Amino acid sequence: MNIPSHAPLHLLHQVPHGTLATHSREPRGFPYPTALPFAPTSRHVPMVLISHLAEHTRNLQLDARAGFLITQTASDAILEGQRLTMLGSFSPAPPESVDELARRYLRYHPDAARYLELGDFTFWIMSLERMRYIGGFGAMGWLDATALDPLEPLSEQNEHRLLELFADSPARPAELELMGIDKYGCDLRTPGARNRFTFDKPKQTRTELNAALIDCIERHR
Repeated sequence: MNIPSHAPLHLLHQVPHGTLATHSREPRGFPYPTALPFAPTSRHVPMVLISHLAEHTRNLQLDARAGFLITQTASDAILEGQRLTMLGSFSPAPPESVDELARRYLRYHPDAARYLELGDFTFWIMSLERMRYIGGFGAMGWLDATALDPLEPLSEQNEHRLLELFADSPARPAELELMGIDKYGCDLRTPGARNRFTFDKPKQTRTELNAALIDCIERHR
């Protein structure tokens, strides 16, 4: 097992869609895979916005266990890209966290605002137990949930401060947007593209994060 440091975490931040596999209610017990958008939480696990009427939502209400597949490539060369299979369970977001999650999710998926307005959609968050990462020949293996990120995440207040610093920077290209930032990198969007700017090492202080963000802006000028 020769998995690059933090590779599963970075892959999770690079891809806007995943495949949720739940346990079917009818016919009972069969795997029920469905593709849907997701966003990473501040703890780097998938959160999904799903309708109460959706089949996968009803499946989760009966059996919360699920798998979540993330692939780097959607072409016929899918086996050449990175893949991450996450195993765990999904549960509805606590009511007190919904506003924060909505703000975060809409940065990654602005078009989802219309679903939130319907009132039928709720956020569900994955509780990760194990994952299998495949990054190429010899770079694969099973990992425990603790291997995803042992560090305490940024608070929403600290992330918001960095988002403002990015938005207010006179050096920022006008078309470059910051969707999220964490101790390992930045999630960026330009018209028609999305990418992850990875830091050389985890940034754990305000000074380090500020410098990393400035570096990110400079490299995209």
